[in-house]
Amino acid sequence: MANILVLDDVQDAGTLIKRILSRKGHTVHSFTEEEECIDFARKNPVDLAILDMKLKKMSGMEVLEELMRISSDIKVMMLTGYPTLETARESLSLGAVEYCVKPIDKDELETKVAEMLG
Repeated sequence: MANILVLDDVQDAGTLIKRILSRKGHTVHSFTEEEECIDFARKNPVDLAILDMKLKKMSGMEVLEELMRISSDIKVMMLTGYPTLETARESLSLGAVEYCVKPIDKDELETKVAEMLG
């Protein structure tokens, strides 16, 4: 199963995603702080990152760019409650594989993660 990190400034959102994906057998690490998330990715292999667009100190795009510098093999799903065509295009051009609108449905999350991990 996959090693997944989740970054969302709302702890409950990260906890919910962690609970859903852990039940599928994945190892999930949930973060609310950008620096902790990036530091974890530097020190540990990460298969998939699920990033919120709106964070505390950085944007989800900035974290995406940092993760791509660490390893271009990390698959990234962006989550946003404020979808725009511009942010969708930008995140995909920076290396994200998926761009999903919050709140994400449990079945949709499980399906997208399974597809991304192939």
